[in-house]
Amino acid sequence: MDDRSEETDDESSHLILKSEESTPGYGRRHVLAFMCFLGFVNVYCLRVNLSVALVNMVNSTNSRTNDSSSQDCSVAEGANATTPKHGGEFNWDQSTQGWILGAFFYGYITTQLPGGWLAERFGGKKLFGFGVLCTSILTLLTPIAARYHLGALLAVRVLEGIGEGVTFPAVHAMWGKWAPIFERSKLVSFCYAGAQLGTVVSMPLSGILCDSNFLGGWPSAFYVFGALGCIWFVAWMLIVHDTPADHPRISVEEREYIESSIGVRQKLSVPWKSIFTSIPVWSIAAGHVANNWGFYTMLTCLPTYMKEILKFDIKQNGFMSALPYLLCWIVQVLGGILADCLRSRRLLSTVYTRKLIGSFGLLAPAVLFVCIQFAGCDHEAVIAIITLAVGLGGFTMGGIIINHLDIAPNYSGTLMGFSNGLATIPGFLGPVVVGQLTNGPGMQTRAQWQIVFYIAAAINTAGTLIYLMFAKGDEQPWNSPDLVIMFKGIKTQVQYDNLAEEPDR
Repeated sequence: MDDRSEETDDESSHLILKSEESTPGYGRRHVLAFMCFLGFVNVYCLRVNLSVALVNMVNSTNSRTNDSSSQDCSVAEGANATTPKHGGEFNWDQSTQGWILGAFFYGYITTQLPGGWLAERFGGKKLFGFGVLCTSILTLLTPIAARYHLGALLAVRVLEGIGEGVTFPAVHAMWGKWAPIFERSKLVSFCYAGAQLGTVVSMPLSGILCDSNFLGGWPSAFYVFGALGCIWFVAWMLIVHDTPADHPRISVEEREYIESSIGVRQKLSVPWKSIFTSIPVWSIAAGHVANNWGFYTMLTCLPTYMKEILKFDIKQNGFMSALPYLLCWIVQVLGGILADCLRSRRLLSTVYTRKLIGSFGLLAPAVLFVCIQFAGCDHEAVIAIITLAVGLGGFTMGGIIINHLDIAPNYSGTLMGFSNGLATIPGFLGPVVVGQLTNGPGMQTRAQWQIVFYIAAAINTAGTLIYLMFAKGDEQPWNSPDLVIMFKGIKTQVQYDNLAEEPDR
């Protein structure tokens, strides 16, 4: 059956009082997107540098129970593979490294829901800015903490997670006030694509810094990115504003365009019961968790896999580990553009657009994770498969992650905090699982790592099924039971009682 014959466009049911003919070009919403983009570049540089630096911080000779993994994929089998030149100063085994990599997420999960709620009540500008600033300062202190005591390092990483935990919910709440309906996917996807570029920048640059004598070797990976985060904070506070109405330099045309598209909304009490009992909200959370399991596993553990199994040295490790995120960055931006194109041209309704793009972003990596076993020790083939698996996962941004803004733009920060909070669990659980599977006599092998990839594939598949069955694309009745929309200076009171029986799209 034709999708278009079934849908009564979900944007029209949103009571959009806008004229599609007048669409301002470049404006302050694009400046916001660019500043958010740079912010997330910093966020992920601050998060990822430890994954690469840890390879150089640890004395691999003492940290492994045995060194039999060298027989699995020998250096001779890969023309670009080399052995590490020197050992690190810390004797941490694989299990301890898993706890270090996962410590960030124990703090990260605690500020997800509070971050979304605070951003909706008081604005996301300061919350996002100070969240990044706190993480930047703590990153500067990381080398001191690591050399002082393992417990101090774990504490710093937990505190960094607390600071960064507010970032995604805060920005999601801002886009609920800044993103016009048919620009929603591309603006938000571009904004969050900074996370991928941050990974692309951080991994190879961290490898170069760790391998050099600049600022003492591996500590420079923390000093450089911590300083850059502080510089970004100053620019963010000077340029960005919470809402179009707050911005002193926005044009009247752009402000009217944004406000007539999404409305000027009153501050409403959060309908916690409706959120926690909403099947569409839980379907987004399921897809979000599934995506993050594979993403975080690769993000935190891929450098170790590159070193222990494929035998890349620290410089090659950083560059090779960054390749998947370069593709993910490109895919994420293009996926957002594709989603808005399908919706604005009425080729697919919102719900079918989200399901199509989101499910592909989960299922394609699942298939590729399984295929890694067939590549054996062929370095080029393994890198190509991992690059595609992580890269194609970028489609979930235009499908699943943006879906909060479709069903409840008033509470988009809270919903992001809820789903991203649950999706943080893979961040600390994934590295621990990898550590348990690969730490022990004869366990740092390709076969053990393949179990890690199988787990990611299974979770991706389960998340896809749940999302396809229960996701929605229309604004939920509990989003705005008593919505005030401002259109060219005229207030219109709208009751949503009559929307309850409207068919979902």
